[in-house]
Amino acid sequence: MRRATLTTAVYLALLFLSGVAVGWFALRLYSVSASGIPRSPEEYRRRYVAELRERLKLTEQQVNQLGPILDETRQRHHEMMKTIHDAQVSKIRSILTESQQVEYTKLLEERERERQRQQQGH
Repeated sequence: MRRATLTTAVYLALLFLSGVAVGWFALRLYSVSASGIPRSPEEYRRRYVAELRERLKLTEQQVNQLGPILDETRQRHHEMMKTIHDAQVSKIRSILTESQQVEYTKLLEERERERQRQQQGH
């Protein structure tokens, strides 16, 4: 009877330790993958400038000149994406009935509110 109890205790200890090992590995994997993802455009920009500065050995003057270039690119990208989105909305509306267009308008408004809510969270 004593041997069966000891065997059971060893198996339970091994089971517990394997659970700890799997948990540690999962946490480590999650931490590595989540930490590499920029959470906002500002964080992405900061990391991008830091990488350029380090890898290209940029001078302070070059870093200062980089700011307006990135600002202009961001603005142009935003304008282009808005133009593309507006064209898409227009094409979708052209294939919808009047009642579908009303529902589509509601859908777009809901998505816009959700987008704004997410931006405020960052």
